[in-house]
Amino acid sequence: MNKRRVAVVVGSRANYGSIKTAMRAIDEHQDLELLIVVGASAVLDRYGAVEDIIVRDGFEPAARVYMLLEGENPLTMAKSTAIGLLELPTVFDSLKPDVVVTVGDRFETLATAVAASYMNIPIAHTMGGEITGTIDESIRHAVTKLSHVHLVANQLAAENVMRLGEAPESVHVVGCPRIDLVAETVAEDGNVASSNINWNGVGPQIDLSQPFLLLSQHPVTTEFEQARSQIDSTLNALSSVELPTVALWPNADAGASELSSGIRVFREKNGDKFPIHFFKNLPPEQYTRLMNNTACVVGNTSSSIREGAFLGAPAVNIGTRQAGRERGKNVIDVGHQDSEITSAIRQQIDHGKYESDPIYGDGDAGRRIAEILASTEFKIQKQLVFST
Repeated sequence: MNKRRVAVVVGSRANYGSIKTAMRAIDEHQDLELLIVVGASAVLDRYGAVEDIIVRDGFEPAARVYMLLEGENPLTMAKSTAIGLLELPTVFDSLKPDVVVTVGDRFETLATAVAASYMNIPIAHTMGGEITGTIDESIRHAVTKLSHVHLVANQLAAENVMRLGEAPESVHVVGCPRIDLVAETVAEDGNVASSNINWNGVGPQIDLSQPFLLLSQHPVTTEFEQARSQIDSTLNALSSVELPTVALWPNADAGASELSSGIRVFREKNGDKFPIHFFKNLPPEQYTRLMNNTACVVGNTSSSIREGAFLGAPAVNIGTRQAGRERGKNVIDVGHQDSEITSAIRQQIDHGKYESDPIYGDGDAGRRIAEILASTEFKIQKQLVFST
């Protein structure tokens, strides 16, 4: 029997962390053939060259798509989506996949779903049905309506997908594959040591045996004009707390250049008196080790809500980017006022670790996804399905 060809499109570091274990399970499945398509920020060095990490992990990309325009504003995001829609059909025509897997809610996710839909290729979508802020909310639900198989993280997400008119038999609660990596990493090495981290970023090496903060803040596309003031508030709060900090560079969304500029200015003014180490990218396992041992995760990343709940990592979620996403007790939500952020960070430091809350999965999502992709009888024609 011929193997079912599964094309997985990876467009960012978050994409890769969210699908890595599923890629591995697909690659190891006797009835599936894995085809990796890397694109968008995943192929660019200034966003951490995620493709290099993919290769080091033992995967071999089948195709590469350059689609990301510089500028990090709404115009370039729209045009980058268009470039992806222009290039991906050629890739799919060459690879001839039986199903395309697309992840989450990025602009490359939308381009992937539109291209595959017009080419009559079944689409499997992970992480649909979740509620958040920013343009990601609209993209996520639009991709749901283009997809044929829904691989969601929890029951609430499944119910939301079905409320959008998707057939119940097409919706599968598998968990989030990112939780698989977290569970594996903690099982292998629950206590991080500095030797576990490759300090290849910018800034002093942080002593991870002492309390430290973990910063991951991205621009909010619907508030991109405020990106600079928002990161300034966060950095001011961090300097008030006066704990060494490990920081990740922002993603490629509109407002990223202003947010990055704020980080650079802060680093130049405070580099000598405030120890902060910046990474353009980190392998998912290293990021997990940092989160598992940080005194507090600060910013607006979904990882503080997803992985953070599983790890019990104290987290301060800033602003609207994750508004509406189901969260555990480990998260304190705040606005962009310096004093509010500072107070919440200190509260979380005092609290310490929370109990693990696996609301986004139990660590077996990758295997479940591979089995579903191998066994599902795909149907291209879709119709609205509403329960009475």
